[in-house]
Formats: sequence, structure tokens, C-alpha cells
Amino acid sequence: MSPRIEPRTLRGFRDYPPALMIPRERVLETARQVYRSYGFAPIDTPAMEYSEILLGKGGGENDKIVYRFRDHGDRDVALRFDLTVPFARFAAQHVPQLGVPFKRYAMGPVWRGENTGHGRYREFWQCDFDTIGTTANASDIETVLVINDLFSALGFEQFTIRVNNRLLLNGLLDSLNLAGYSVPVLRAIDKLEKSGPGKVSEELRDAGLSPNAIESILRFAEIQGKPAVILQQCATELASSERAAEGIERLRELLEVAALAGVPEGRIQIDLSIARGLDYYTGTIFETFLDGHYTDDQGHAQSLAGFGSVCSGGRYDNLASLYTKQVLPGVGASLGVDRLLAAMEAMKHPWLSGVSTPAPVFIVQFPGGPLGVYQKTARDLRGAGIATEVYPEPKKLGLQFQYADKRGFTLVLIAGPDDFARGEWQMKDLRDGQQVAVPAAELIQQVQDRLRR
Repeated sequence: MSPRIEPRTLRGFRDYPPALMIPRERVLETARQVYRSYGFAPIDTPAMEYSEILLGKGGGENDKIVYRFRDHGDRDVALRFDLTVPFARFAAQHVPQLGVPFKRYAMGPVWRGENTGHGRYREFWQCDFDTIGTTANASDIETVLVINDLFSALGFEQFTIRVNNRLLLNGLLDSLNLAGYSVPVLRAIDKLEKSGPGKVSEELRDAGLSPNAIESILRFAEIQGKPAVILQQCATELASSERAAEGIERLRELLEVAALAGVPEGRIQIDLSIARGLDYYTGTIFETFLDGHYTDDQGHAQSLAGFGSVCSGGRYDNLASLYTKQVLPGVGASLGVDRLLAAMEAMKHPWLSGVSTPAPVFIVQFPGGPLGVYQKTARDLRGAGIATEVYPEPKKLGLQFQYADKRGFTLVLIAGPDDFARGEWQMKDLRDGQQVAVPAAELIQQVQDRLRR
């Protein structure tokens, strides 16, 4: 007999039991509804692509975390590290037939062989939406509106959408005669909040920048204040840059339209330290942070912002040009589902209630009871839109109630010989322990009424 294999998961990967998978599916369904409400259509792309499709698209550092190998056909292939680069390839192949602008959403797992941490895994789900085929600022603005509506629909009241524009950062580098250093500078700035100015300064020195240039870059990135004040200061400091002027105007219009559309004041903030490390971004960029605090296992208050951005993206005007001569500028964002769930878990979000069943109603199989009646009743309830489970064995009632309580059912329905003789069911609400007798003819209506409470 072969030795038993120890059951274990790879580091950086995780299993999702029902108590986590149910809210995860709810997050995905909510995102799907919000995306569809704006006219985004679903697509899907393979998890695996030719390596040349993926490599070199997010920057040299990103290539190091790509899972790359040769398959059985000895093809050089890799697992996708995001859903944006595969979409650019998809657009190059299919958008000429689909027409532009083309609005899509996609949901699926991606893989990155990077360091893990709280809410950071090597396999995780992204939930993207993008508009391709237009440079209109209206699409950038719509991206912010979708993010706002998405987090509101997810039940969050406190969150901030931080925005910046790569044109401002590039305008700053132009003014410092550092246009050739854009890649290392943008990557370094993107680490400012996580690593601090000391580490970023060191990285910029290693890239060959002078102390004066480093001081100017850090001072610019750390400008704070109300959005209008920040944009005015940028306009003053970057007055000689046409690119910066365009970026400032696009951000100004974004703020004005979002306010008119009803986005709460203060929800959108200008953050000049946001650079988005991926090389393909060219314009407005977005990062979304949860506000507020949670209590950790040691009883200490921790900032929800520590989970990092839970929805990020931006404008990428040249990515699809790697695959086609057709000009296909795009903009979009991605919801980090697993990171968001880790934050929701920490803050004890009501969606993560520990319930491990999607059915609110549980039917006890009474010893000696008519299985056919139990199953017919369950089907009648399902026909009324009420998910219902019937216990498969006529075990002791106490064991069946333990099962129901552990999985988080809301209502338990019980009927033995005496109940059937009276033409009724016993309905017990596990939320408050109340139990009432219900006429069989009124069962569906009373179940519906009780579930609405």
C-alpha cells in the first residue's frame, strides 16, 4: 500500500470553504450587475497565453513574477498575471469585427509568483471592466463612476478613490530633463507609500538621479490638499509642459463631472504619489482604498488602508498596438476580489457571517417520515424562489438540528406523523429560536414572510 500523501496547499495559495466562497460569489455577482448596468459585456480569455503575449508588457520587474514554462507541445507559454494584457490581445484579434468603442468585463484567476502577505496571494481573482477604442475623457470619468457605484453596492460607505495622471508625472520629468528616466522613476514613486521616501530615494539614486532631482520628485509626489488646490499648484509648477496641462485638465473635468453625477464630496482625491507600477499606463490612473479601522486578533486597531488598493486601473493608450496596427486606446480598472475579501473578513463585514449554505431553509427528515412529501415540499419552495435543503438521512432530530445550526440555515421545517395528521408543519427560526405551527397550505407564504424579517 502506498504511503498517504499529506494534504497541504502551496504557499501563497489558499482554499475557499463555503463560508468564504458564498460571499466571494456575492461580490462577483454584485460586480457583474454594476458592470452590466453601464453596458459592459462579458468576455473570457484563456488562463494560459504564449509567453511573448505576456512578457515585457508590465515592465521588467513584472516579468520576474510570471509563471512561465513549456507545455507538452514544447510551446513557450505562461499563466496570465492580469486580465488587461490578454484583453489587449483579444481586442487586436476581435475588435475589428466587434466595432469600437467596445466595453467589456471579465472575471477570473490570475497568477503572480511574488511575495505573499495579508490579503496577497499568488493565485487570486480579478474582476475587470474596460472600454477600448476611444481616448475620450468621458470613458475615464465613467471608470470612476463605476468604481464608486461598485463599492456602494458592496455595502461600503467609507472608501476613497485616489486618482492621478501619468501626464503630470511625465511633465515633471520633462521639466527636470529626466524624460529618459520615466520607467525607473515611475516604478520607484509607486512604492512611496509602502517603502517610504528613504527607500525610494535610494532606488532613484541607484537609477542615476541627482540629489536635487530626487528632492524635486519627492516634493512633487508628496503635495497634499484639496483636489482643486493640488491641481492649481501643479499648473503653476508645470506651466511649461503641454502634457501636464492636458493631464490637469482631464483630472479637473473628472472631478467636475463626478460631482455633478452625485459622487459624494471628498470621495475622489488627487494623489500625486500614485504611479501604478505597470509600464503600459499612459493617462489617468486610479486606486481605491477602504477607510476606517478594524480590530486584529491581538485587540489592536489597524487601518483598513493597510490592505492596499482594492480596485486599481487606468488609461493605457498603446498596449494593443503591440499586436495590431489599429489604434485601440483603452481605460479600465480591476477589482481585487481576494484582497477585498481579506479586508471584509478582518472588518467582520456582514456578508461574511459564517453561513456555509446558500439555502435559507432546511427540512428535517423525520424518522419514518414520507421522503416523497419532504422532497415535494422542498421542490414547491424552490419553485417559489426559496433555496431549500432536505437532510438525506432520518437521523436523530438533535443531530439534524446541529447540522442546520452549524451551517447557518435560517429556518428549519419539521413534520412528523402527528403534524401530517393535522395538516401542518413546525417552522423554527434559528435566529431567535421561535417555533410556530404553520398550516401546510400556508407554508410557502409564511416562509416567505419570515425570511423577509
